[in-house]
Amino acid sequence: MTLSPSMPAPSRTDAADPPPDVPIDRAPVKPVLAPPRPRAEAVLVYGFTLIPMLALFAAVPLAWGWGLSWLDVGLAIGFYFLSGLGVTAGFHRYFTHRAFKANRALRNGLAVAGSLSMQGDVITWVADHRRHHAFTDKEGDPHSPWLFGTTPAALAKGFFHAHLGWLFGRDRTNADRFTPDLVADRDIALISRLFPLLTVVTLLGPALIGGLVTMSWWGALTAFFWAGLVRVALLHHVTWSINSICHMVGDRPWDAPGRATNVWPLAVLSMGESWHNLHHADPTCARHGIGRGQVDMTARLIWVFEKLGWADAVRWPTPRRVARLTARS
Repeated sequence: MTLSPSMPAPSRTDAADPPPDVPIDRAPVKPVLAPPRPRAEAVLVYGFTLIPMLALFAAVPLAWGWGLSWLDVGLAIGFYFLSGLGVTAGFHRYFTHRAFKANRALRNGLAVAGSLSMQGDVITWVADHRRHHAFTDKEGDPHSPWLFGTTPAALAKGFFHAHLGWLFGRDRTNADRFTPDLVADRDIALISRLFPLLTVVTLLGPALIGGLVTMSWWGALTAFFWAGLVRVALLHHVTWSINSICHMVGDRPWDAPGRATNVWPLAVLSMGESWHNLHHADPTCARHGIGRGQVDMTARLIWVFEKLGWADAVRWPTPRRVARLTARS
């Protein structure tokens, strides 16, 4: 599929809707875009994005001969998977696609855990992702790499846009259109408003633990650097790679809207999200890696939630469900 760079952008009253797997208020049709974000908010996005990234670049030389302890490693891994699974199981498979039902405690816990990723508040994240599925790899998709053409220069521009460039624009997805269910949920609306506080927690929490365990300011500083900044940056880039790499290269065993692919090297770090082709073929499925050897840590966590009685109505890839999909020839 070749998309023309001259194709008109969607208007603020574009009638296209997300797929029927998400609860969208369709009457009357609301604008796709909300008023542009304030400049101050745009500046904060730069800070949230670039400061952890600079720490990630500095991490390689600093790992040799500078403070990196086993405590830092343990805290980084723990906070990485806590916040990462909050995004994959919570923001994505639960809040965006309703791949399962969750009790109130689990629902709120997933919203808090995902917020610790510093990828935005839950309502904004879900609104953007539902919009992505409504316009997959077409004009209107907030982060498609295919919006500028197929020449090498256009693809390089598209990769940057899909990976992180789209974050710096002032366009804002209309939450009233794409997430009316979450806007009306008092618990989730409160957690969304608490995102600035949760950002402080995700950065200073590791520092507090590191300082208390070592009883030193140095332990607090190294934990802040490795389990705070570096961990956030690594998770950012893994998540962004689903938008960029997993829409440009990889296997496409299933017919699906757009160009979503499976990229196996990202499976562990993305907690199963890089089995992205299956996800776009069947967005509400609770498991994305359905083939033999396709590791999907998020699906395993959802299975645990189900066994504990915290989740039910899980949409597992049963043989009948998979049979409805169309394999690419």
